[in-house]
Amino acid sequence: MSNATRTVPAEPTTSGPITAGPAAGKRRIRTGQERTNWPATAILAACTLAVLVPLYVTISMAFKTTGQAVDGNAFSLPSPLSFDSFVQAWTLTNFPRGFAISVFVSVTAVIGEIVVSALAAYAIVRNWDRRLFRWSFFYLLAAMFIPFPVVALPQIQLTGLVGLDNPLGVAILHIVFALAFNTMLFTAFLRSIPLELEESMRMDGAGTWQVFWRLIFPLLGPMSATVGIFAFIASWNDFMMPSLIISDPEMQTIPVLQKIFQTQFSNSYNVAFASYLMAMAPAIVVYLFTQRWVMSGLTQGAVK
Repeated sequence: MSNATRTVPAEPTTSGPITAGPAAGKRRIRTGQERTNWPATAILAACTLAVLVPLYVTISMAFKTTGQAVDGNAFSLPSPLSFDSFVQAWTLTNFPRGFAISVFVSVTAVIGEIVVSALAAYAIVRNWDRRLFRWSFFYLLAAMFIPFPVVALPQIQLTGLVGLDNPLGVAILHIVFALAFNTMLFTAFLRSIPLELEESMRMDGAGTWQVFWRLIFPLLGPMSATVGIFAFIASWNDFMMPSLIISDPEMQTIPVLQKIFQTQFSNSYNVAFASYLMAMAPAIVVYLFTQRWVMSGLTQGAVK
């Protein structure tokens, strides 16, 4: 028997150039070669200068003497540096007492807003199928459209009747009026936490309170930091609510004390700016050290 020869067909070869598809014709933009958005850059630069220039004037004026502060050149550097304006502002406004009251109001508002809003959001998210909890969430969202000046007069009367016309009453009102916004933030964050984590913990015999405090609340750390920063800045810089609610002038917060002594600052710009710098320094320091948690909490809560 003769051996049969097998012929293997040759693979087709392309002699001409390979034609690229429509996607290959698109121009790819490499990293680092993006075009600069000059209008947006100019707007950001203008906004940056609008913040940095007044801050520079505040710092430079605070370290000047009275003669340098009224020479008409606000952009000049203080020469020599003087700390007399800080000493005068410290004693004139009784800064230690006002600082302690502002710290009490801010810390109480921060703790209260985090705990109350987290509890409300957890109850709403885990009972969303019930009409009462679902309508409660919509009610809180509707409350966001009611500003404080609209209900200021009833709040003044109520706090006076129940004896809360003091810093504690101001802190409680901060918690109440921020409940809607904070609950919305916590609700968005809680929806991204798997329900299986709670079910596995409940199978081990844990109750609702144990699940919340040992499992859910620690997971709410980024959003709690975000809410806490917003609460601190809002309560620390608030002027309207303490001025209307607190009846005793000696128990006022720092922004109200600065307004009370504004007439005494009229001819001493360096003392006025030193007082402003001491008042806003805590809020700036807190935000600089905690700003990364703000973006972390907002971006994680916006996933779902």
